[in-house]
Formats: sequence, structure tokens, C-alpha cells
Amino acid sequence: MNVKNIAIAGDHAGFLYKKEIKQLLENKGIKVQDFGTDSEESTDYPDYIHPLAKSVIAGENELGIIICGSGNGVNMTANKYDEIRSALCWETEIAELSRLHNNANVVAIPARFISLEKAEEIVNVFISTDFEGGRHQRRVEKISCK
Repeated sequence: MNVKNIAIAGDHAGFLYKKEIKQLLENKGIKVQDFGTDSEESTDYPDYIHPLAKSVIAGENELGIIICGSGNGVNMTANKYDEIRSALCWETEIAELSRLHNNANVVAIPARFISLEKAEEIVNVFISTDFEGGRHQRRVEKISCK
């Protein structure tokens, strides 16, 4: 996958990882739209995840990366949208399968449970893996509640 535009967002617990991952992506020549937060000051993750999800749905960004302490809050928020398939990933294999089999378009990272190095590996696998389609396509089509 040749990703050109990625959205990134997180809360205070994910701020430091977000900052480093954003730099990693920009060093690869990827345009990153940062939806916040911009500090480690306590904040509410939905304020940043809703705009990110809408940008992915609108096609402004091809993929999204969301980060909080456990990854759960940001993941739950993103998955409120039928067009978003957010995968909570703590291993590279999960990130790869989320793209291959589920056509995930957002990856949720649990900053308090994995190292920054692992988070960067997950992001690299996520953005470089393509959806397989085939038998997985019909399953992905059944995810939405529409």
C-alpha cells in the first residue's frame, strides 16, 4: 500500500507516542493531519477521534492512527461510524491481519501497554499491508449495521 495521507489523534496518554509516530510518518514522506491533542494535559479523546473518523470517511485521509492509554476508548469512539473499521492492535500480527482480512482503515494503539518501538512497528505493518479481498470482502460487507 502506498499511503499518502494519514490522520492521527489521541488523548493525553497517547500524546508522546503520537508525536513520535507523526515524525516517523513524515520522515517517510507521508502527509499527516494531526487532530490533537497537543499536550499531556488531561483531555477527552472523543473530541479528537470524531473529527479524525470523519476525515477518513470523507477520503481526506486514507488511514487513521488513534492512541490512548488502553486503546479501548479511542477504538470504541471510532467504531461508532459504520464506515470506520478500527482495530485495537498490540502486536504486529494483529495489525497485519486487521488490514489483510478486515480492511481496517484505523489502527488503535494502547500506549500504556506497549513500547514506542512496538507501536512504530505496528504502524509500519498497518500502513504497508493491503486488503486481500476475496472471501474476506463479503465478511467486511456484513460488518456495518446499515
